[in-house]
Amino acid sequence: MHTHAAALAPAFAPALIAWQRSHGRSTLPWQNTRDPYRVWLSEIMLQQTQVVTVLGYYARFLERFPAVSALAAASEDEVLGLWSGLGYYSRARNLHRCAQDVVARFGGRFPASAQELQTLPGIGRSTAAAIAAFCFGERVAILDGNVKRVLTRVLAYEADLSRSANEKTLWDAAQQMLPAPAAGEASGADDTMARYTQGQMDLGATVCLPRQPQCLICPVQRLCRGSAAGNPERYPVRERRLRRSAQSLWLLLARRDDGAVWLHKRPAKGIWAGLHSLPVFDSEEALQAALPPQAWAAAVMQPAFVHVLTHKDLHLHPVRVAARADLQGLPPLDGSGRWVSAQEWPGLGLPAPVRRLLEDEH
Repeated sequence: MHTHAAALAPAFAPALIAWQRSHGRSTLPWQNTRDPYRVWLSEIMLQQTQVVTVLGYYARFLERFPAVSALAAASEDEVLGLWSGLGYYSRARNLHRCAQDVVARFGGRFPASAQELQTLPGIGRSTAAAIAAFCFGERVAILDGNVKRVLTRVLAYEADLSRSANEKTLWDAAQQMLPAPAAGEASGADDTMARYTQGQMDLGATVCLPRQPQCLICPVQRLCRGSAAGNPERYPVRERRLRRSAQSLWLLLARRDDGAVWLHKRPAKGIWAGLHSLPVFDSEEALQAALPPQAWAAAVMQPAFVHVLTHKDLHLHPVRVAARADLQGLPPLDGSGRWVSAQEWPGLGLPAPVRRLLEDEH
């Protein structure tokens, strides 16, 4: 495969760059900039999240934190609150730690190489390469989901990408297919790498789709082995897939007469780690045992609903309780719970289904 990748490089990169200039995306707010803070923020937000969802969050983050130093100075609760609803909250915690690292280790300036960028929290190989290519013109390959799909189809790469050795082979091929340095230009002096990198992302997002790829308008169709064989949708190959699971949880929605709700901060590990949440119980019996008998007698079972995570379906059962007494001793709070006013909770980091419940109650 290495030989084929090297042979394709002289034609593949120029065709992709030319297509990106005329047909690629160019109006997204994180494009047309070499500011690594803005590029990094967009790259983290776009992981496993659609562009249309990210747009509003990206704008709000930049408004609240216009520079990496402002993000580093914020509290984790403030960052999680602004991130609330975007999902995959470990990204937000790593985002905050990364900003603090950039300030502490690099004086508030992102390092200019992919190798150094990878030493920062939450920045993996592909994200580091994207920042280095977009902002500093470094000749380094990316390999996000869209790019894996494009390259495995062009190369007709049949190896199982769930095996790390096979993914490493694809990384090597991606590096071989990079555009040649522009003649007479110093590294980073032109936009070749930025255009090429964006072109791969755009092609995967708009043409080389997971299902029903639009091969007839693809700028590299004549080079694509998958298209030539008539089966591009079989790539990329992943034989080991995570099985979906399901879990039932009971949520205690305790509300005082003044509208305050009882929330606690979740443990640092596990579901909804580090977020503020309604108390969570593994069973109806566990919730009942935690409440005084008179509170349970007056409890109202609200309609259950399903919240879908990447590999798990959460069957959530809210139980509403009108409460006046202090719930400080209520398991599983361990002293971390408190009454939160209706004016405060919207600014906290809350799991998406908890936020929806509180909004429906408000």
